[in-house]
Amino acid sequence: MNEISLTGAAWRKSTRSQTSNCVEVAPLGSGPATVALRDSKDPSGPVLLFNRAGWAGFLAGTKDGQFDLG
Repeated sequence: MNEISLTGAAWRKSTRSQTSNCVEVAPLGSGPATVALRDSKDPSGPVLLFNRAGWAGFLAGTKDGQFDLG
């Protein structure tokens, strides 16, 4: 498995993020992973990597409430 460098990634937080429930997204360009997602409270913690199709599916699931905890 190839290692992906996130050094210099342009992380950004959603304007809809709450103060304690924030995620950050970084576009990675082309390659096997095109988007990175992390918890803004733990920037050195784990990162989810998505290809284009996976990111589209994640966004659709989020909009549909698939990941709601309540």
